[in-house]
Amino acid sequence: MRRSEWDRRIRRAADLAERYSYAAEILTFYRKILEFQHTIYQQASSLSASAETIPGRLRQQLDAEVCLRHLPALVELIERNGTAKLKQDARELADLSPDQQRRVIKEFLASPQEEPHSFFARALFQPYAEWLAAAYLPQPPGSAGSVCPICGGRPQVAVLRPEGDGGKRFLLCSFCLTEWEFRRVLCPTCGEENHQKLPRYSADGLDGIRVEACDTCQFYLKSVDLTVDGLAVPLVDEVATVPLDLWATEHGYKKIEANLMGF
Repeated sequence: MRRSEWDRRIRRAADLAERYSYAAEILTFYRKILEFQHTIYQQASSLSASAETIPGRLRQQLDAEVCLRHLPALVELIERNGTAKLKQDARELADLSPDQQRRVIKEFLASPQEEPHSFFARALFQPYAEWLAAAYLPQPPGSAGSVCPICGGRPQVAVLRPEGDGGKRFLLCSFCLTEWEFRRVLCPTCGEENHQKLPRYSADGLDGIRVEACDTCQFYLKSVDLTVDGLAVPLVDEVATVPLDLWATEHGYKKIEANLMGF
């Protein structure tokens, strides 16, 4: 990945923090996390892999030791800038022995559930996984699969990219950040195709971003429409639009996969 892509993410977080006062605090924190993750990405990009990545099995090929060396820096960052809950989790993680820390981080790869230390594992592995997916795999073919064809992760956000007179829909993986093509009118969770059961919701002031819900399974994700705002950075804009998540939750929908900030 070109350095400019990380610069775009970091700059977008700063720009949106100024635009959306309600999200300024979380975006300022997220910008620091992005800067930290960029360091891991840079280190990972200097490595060489012993074998070509196997589609669908990327998690098994990640070297936890590459990320664990950054754990002390992440704990320190959280202790300075994190929420009260994350600071508590950071202290608990710091109190573990090196072997215990290693076991906690590795367990996330085997069972990536939301647990006390999943934020730390995800923050550490995400840039490494992104680099490995991009460096050793071709772009995934069009797929109707509901999970990432590269690592098996669930989608965090949908992306509409310009094509012809309209837009083509992609899903962005919550773990390795791979995008794969996905049908426009189809629920990624249960496969519902009836457009009347797939409501869309938007809010004033959040142009190009909306909730895509399913009344059959009650799951949702947000979409970022790059045909409306070509400057949007889906990974960052999705974090910035917390009011849409709150609206969806209040109306009984559950997000397919929370973003790194927990929304």
